This record gives sequence, structure tokens and C-alpha cells, in this order.
Amino acid sequence: MIVFDLACSNSHRFEGWFRSTSDFADQREKGWLLCPECGCEKVDKAPMAPAVPAKGNTRSELSSKDDRSSAVSGGAGEQSLPPKLVEAMKALAKVQAETIKDSTWVGKEFAKQSREMHYGERDEALIHGKATPEEAKELAEEGINVAPLLIPVADPDDLN
Repeated sequence: MIVFDLACSNSHRFEGWFRSTSDFADQREKGWLLCPECGCEKVDKAPMAPAVPAKGNTRSELSSKDDRSSAVSGGAGEQSLPPKLVEAMKALAKVQAETIKDSTWVGKEFAKQSREMHYGERDEALIHGKATPEEAKELAEEGINVAPLLIPVADPDDLN
């Protein structure tokens, strides 16, 4: 994962986590990036201070095996994440996994199947899948309760 400092056109700064630089560009192009403070869709990378590694003789405690589990690549070296953030992300991932374990992956059919259940055209069931920001907005406007998955979920067809 890569952490970018982001800023909206209203100068609000926040962080974003992405699988790659191209993942960031793709999400920005699709309008999936929103400022958490004002909801602005015009989001870009904010200037970041470069990660300058310490001298080799002072890094021994930073490169221990325990610290590697809490590091991300920022493109210019590894940066340790605050332990509380690591624990929070683990807890969030665990809750999400428990929430969707009894759910069925429906992929791009998510919006369609959500509507069908809402309007009584099919039996209700727990589902998860993909929806564009526009589809999610339309579902919400129709009173259909949906929530985004905060940790990305791989399409089961793409695994192995």
C-alpha cells in the first residue's frame, strides 16, 4: 500500500491509501476520491516531504522484524506507521471480514440486485460487490441502505 498526502481544491489536507500510483490515478479519474471534510471531488496529491533514510549505523532498531509488519512503501523508502493506526486497521479489517463472511459476492450486479431486493423482486440476502459512485448515490437516493467496504475486497474470480 502507498499513502499519499492529498488536498482538495478547498485546501483541506488528508491522507489516502492506494495499492499503486495508477490506482490513485484511476480512482481520481472515476471521481471516487472525495474530501472527507467538504465532499469536494477535485482531489490531487499534496506536496510531501521526502523520506530521507537515517545513516546505516542508526537504523538497526528500525529494521527489526517486528517493525516490518507496520511499514508501507511510500515510493522513497519505508515509513513506520503509528502502532495505534496499525491496530485500528487490523480491527477494521477483522470487523469487515466478519461482516461479509456470510455475504455473497455479486460483482458488478450489486446495484441491480440491491434494487431487486429493495422492491421485493427477489428474496433478501446479504450481498457485496462493485458499484460506481453514481450507482451508490442513486441507491441512497432511492432509500436503499448500502455502505462502502473500507478495505478493498478482491473479486473472487480474480483470485488464483
